[in-house]
Amino acid sequence: MPAPAPMPANGSSPATPSVAPPSFSPPPVVSASSPSPAVPFLSIDPHQDQQQLLQQGHQRPTDGTIGADPRDVFTEDWWGRARPILELHGYFRTRGFLFHNFTLGRHDPNGSYTTTANANPGLRSSQDQLWAPPIDNTFLSAVGGQKYAVNLCGPMNPSQLAAGTGTSCNDSTQSSANLRLRLDPELSISDNLRIVSQLDLLNNLVLGSTSDAYATNPATGASAGYNPYVPAAAFTTTQGSPTAGVNSFQNAVNVNRVWAEYMTPVGQLRFGRMPNQWGLGMVNNAGDGIDSDYQSTIDRIMFVSGIKSWDLYAGGSWDFPATGPTNATPFDVYGGQPVNTCNLCNVEEWMLFVAHRTNPEQQRLKLAHGDLVINGGLQTTYKRQYLDIYSSGPTTFTPLTINTTDLTNGKNNDLQRRDAYALIPDAWVQALWGKLRIEAEFAAILGDIGTLPGSTTYSQNPYLVQEFGLATETEYRAVEDKLHLNFGFGWASGDPWVQGLNPGSNGLQPELNSTTQNPGTISTFRFHPDYRIDLIFFRNILSRVEGAYYFRPSVDYDIIRQSNGQKFGGGAAVIWSRASQFEQDPGHARDLGIELDVRLYYQAKDGSLNDNPSKVGGFFSMLQYGVFFPLAGLNYLPGEQTTALPDWSVSPAQTVQLFLGVIF
Repeated sequence: MPAPAPMPANGSSPATPSVAPPSFSPPPVVSASSPSPAVPFLSIDPHQDQQQLLQQGHQRPTDGTIGADPRDVFTEDWWGRARPILELHGYFRTRGFLFHNFTLGRHDPNGSYTTTANANPGLRSSQDQLWAPPIDNTFLSAVGGQKYAVNLCGPMNPSQLAAGTGTSCNDSTQSSANLRLRLDPELSISDNLRIVSQLDLLNNLVLGSTSDAYATNPATGASAGYNPYVPAAAFTTTQGSPTAGVNSFQNAVNVNRVWAEYMTPVGQLRFGRMPNQWGLGMVNNAGDGIDSDYQSTIDRIMFVSGIKSWDLYAGGSWDFPATGPTNATPFDVYGGQPVNTCNLCNVEEWMLFVAHRTNPEQQRLKLAHGDLVINGGLQTTYKRQYLDIYSSGPTTFTPLTINTTDLTNGKNNDLQRRDAYALIPDAWVQALWGKLRIEAEFAAILGDIGTLPGSTTYSQNPYLVQEFGLATETEYRAVEDKLHLNFGFGWASGDPWVQGLNPGSNGLQPELNSTTQNPGTISTFRFHPDYRIDLIFFRNILSRVEGAYYFRPSVDYDIIRQSNGQKFGGGAAVIWSRASQFEQDPGHARDLGIELDVRLYYQAKDGSLNDNPSKVGGFFSMLQYGVFFPLAGLNYLPGEQTTALPDWSVSPAQTVQLFLGVIF
């Protein structure tokens, strides 16, 4: 059956790179729940059901009473071919983490702050804060040396305990664990029609976060209730199911996607909420890997067709990425359907793609003969928005109000002029020759935006958006495909006049120092957060590759690999990261850091997918260790180093991560 993604860039899975994906996904490791490649679906015959029934009638011996009619179906055939058929795939995972010194030894202030309020003019904006200090750690701020103290540790007398004036707590390590059960049900109604969905149960639930001792208010993080039968967390006896607004931000069950696929004689129609995957996943990434945390999911009506003999495919879609406010109320659970109340607030989006993808069987044959195989394609997306709901920034929620008289944004029903559009061309190419794979994706985001979030001033000269990104992967397999030698390179454009790699207070890169001047072009490109290349810096501290480029050599080796799918191996990678524009990082230097990541992995033999070496099946475990050495680009500038702090140096960050999973 076809994949929900328009055109994945590799033959194994649209969720991650085909072999040795970033962040040490096992080589070659992809999600067991990942859909099959998109190309083969055009070979499906719309009349296949009828042809199979006729074939049964010809093959069965008849005595004149049974089987004479080709429509007769024997019992064993009925149970094997009855429709609908429900297939269930997915995984269950438990992950443990230990993060040490992810602040890199920096002393950036808690919360936001501005240049005019700083005691040291060299400290620029809250964008310099790369990682928030743990709340159980006494912290000395670089701004004026202000101390954020937790004085509850060490020996304390009653008066100190009451006043909270004991010994300072110092803990720069954070440890946690979470779990997820992901289900991917597929309901096949016929060979030409199916419904696909994805559900998460206890999605990334932090272990121990919903005990019966107290409920945590999800809005404040503080205690929201008190259980007199469990007066302290030390006496908790059970865990409760997550309930949004009570003890969690989300419910125990989340429905991520539901979409339908219908095969017509001329192509396939897809409609619903579905994954969005293209190329290596640098821009659009379905996030279906077993260690994934982020996804590209879109509401879409899509049609795909092509010329199978040429291995040429094309398609287009009408997307619904964001709509205006609706008139939904809590009483809609009893019936009725909410509607959009602001058409001018809709984000309109259209996508077209064309791609050449060699049939997998022909591809294997050509590679066995030593031929060169070239795959590739171009996807172009156009989006625009006229009006938007007013927002004062990502940290402040402004509720929707109607006909207000005291709003500072123009008293326009809490709406503001946006005037935004973007054209996003995304090219992907893949070259295969023998055991060598070279793959690349290049994308650009070109457009402009009239009013930035958080601004009340409409600009006649819109802010230009010109962002560029490139990701490449080179992989060579040897020693009976047990050894994988890889080299990755990626580049995301940056802004030379912007301070801070992280997004600004308005979610975009410009710093609004004046309401009368346009600060310049928005150029900081950001990879999809599920395109992972490391364990610490890009994956966690920055949460993605942005405004930087990197070099990533790596090696993976299956020490033990058996035909039943059981394997044990390990790998290592070195990631050298540098700023695209050195003025953008805190230390105004090109080098950001060097990271070393190593890991061991084991897969048991008892998995339903173990006959496919490109997938993980059954029980799978992985132990990873990473250390990141910050360089001059993440240090303080000389003018910032005053007597407010005794130590202005940065220090390495480390992590240990354990993955336990069952994939089916």
